[in-house]
Amino acid sequence: MGRMPSSTCFRNCCRCLLLVPLMTLWGSDLVNLVAAAERPNIILVMTDDQGYAPIGRHGHPWLRTPNLNALYDASTRFMRFLVSPTCSPTRSALMTGRHPMRNGITHTILERERLTLQATTLPQVLKPVGYTSAIFGKWHLGDEDPYQPQSRGFDESFIHGAGGIGQAYNCSCADAPNNSYFDPVIRHNGKFIQTHGFCTDVFFTAALKWIEGAKDKTQPFFAYIATNAPHAPFHAPPANVER
Repeated sequence: MGRMPSSTCFRNCCRCLLLVPLMTLWGSDLVNLVAAAERPNIILVMTDDQGYAPIGRHGHPWLRTPNLNALYDASTRFMRFLVSPTCSPTRSALMTGRHPMRNGITHTILERERLTLQATTLPQVLKPVGYTSAIFGKWHLGDEDPYQPQSRGFDESFIHGAGGIGQAYNCSCADAPNNSYFDPVIRHNGKFIQTHGFCTDVFFTAALKWIEGAKDKTQPFFAYIATNAPHAPFHAPPANVER
C-alpha cells in the first residue's frame, strides 16, 4: 500500500467519512434533508481490493497503517454497506445507492462496467444544495465521455482509466498505454497529463491541493479519493518495500 501524505486538512478542515449512509435517501428526500441541516465537508476514501482485516485499527497483527488509522479515528463509521465481489459493481452502488444490477453493471470489463446514464450519482444529488465535488484516483464506471466523472456531477476529475493503472481491454475500458504506478499519466478534466511520484501519493497530493483551495470557501465540498492500491500488482515505493 502506498503512503498517505499527512495533512492537518484531514483533522481540521472537514468531517471525514469512510462511507456515506445518505445513499439510501436519494432524490428529493436527501436534498431536503441536506438543505435543512448543516452542510459538512465530505471526504470519502476508498482503497481498492482491500478487505476488512488488512488495517491496523481492525486488529491486523503485523500490517501497519498509521495514516489510515488516523483517518479511521477522525471519521464517521458506517456498518451497513455491503460490497460486491468486484470493484465496478461496488463503486456503482457507492455512487448511486442502488443495487449494481439496477445500474447496468455486472462486470469490470466488456462494456458491463459502464454506469447507466439514467442513474443519479452522489455528486449530482449534492450539487443542488451547493456542493462542489472532485474525484481523485480510480473511477471505473465508464471511460467514454458521457460516462466520465465530469459528466456525472464532478467539477474536478483527476483519474486513471479502466480498472487499474496500465490496464486495457479491447472494445472496453482502457488506461493510458504503458502506464505505470510510478509517474503515471493521469486524465485531468478530460486531458492527459504527466505526473511524477508513486500513484497513491500523486492522488492524495492532488486531492489535498484541491481541498486546501476549497476548505475556506462558503461552498461545501465533496472529495472522493479512490486509490488504485493495494490492488495487485503490488508495486510500492522502495522504502515501503524494504519495510
